[in-house]
Amino acid sequence: MEAKPGERSLAAPSQYQRDLLSEFRYFRFSAFPLFFSPTPLLPTVPFRFVQADLDQPEHQNAVLQLVDAYSRDPMADGAPLDSEARERLIPGLRRHPTTSIILAYEGDAAVGIAVCFLGFSTFAARPLLNLHDVAVLPSHRGKGVARGLLAAVELHARSLGCCKLTLEVLDKNEPALRAYLAAGFRRFSLQATAGEAIFLTKPLA
Repeated sequence: MEAKPGERSLAAPSQYQRDLLSEFRYFRFSAFPLFFSPTPLLPTVPFRFVQADLDQPEHQNAVLQLVDAYSRDPMADGAPLDSEARERLIPGLRRHPTTSIILAYEGDAAVGIAVCFLGFSTFAARPLLNLHDVAVLPSHRGKGVARGLLAAVELHARSLGCCKLTLEVLDKNEPALRAYLAAGFRRFSLQATAGEAIFLTKPLA
């Protein structure tokens, strides 16, 4: 399955990255590093994972629709994006210097998204990649799309020399938590005696 004209895939994977993908037993690796097929679940229905180009109207529309669908979810805001947020979203993502977005497609339909931002670990003195949003349309959950997104994001992070991936998840979002733990994420702590990290937020006007 080939990329569509104008779509950007990641650089060809190293042997280590191929070995990494082989650990995801539910994927069959193809010639394109952002293309996976969840073979045990949907052996005849491949998903396409591409790095979004926010200069392309098609990708802009996909990002807007998927983030809006995510916002409506009970584990998110439980409501659609307001009109001002919809107007600001794409320009804001384009202006932000470290935005990186992976889109999941089934055919020509965008069905999943991972919105990421590059950060930096002072202890490791290397970049890190934060998964700010990971979302799959309700109609496509349980089909391997989230696993594919996480695998694609990890390949992308490794290609950037990142030392780790980070994300936040609500403790009652059990399906998402299971997916993240299965993909190798763990609750963060530096030393056992110091306890685990707590995510805090302070809204600003």
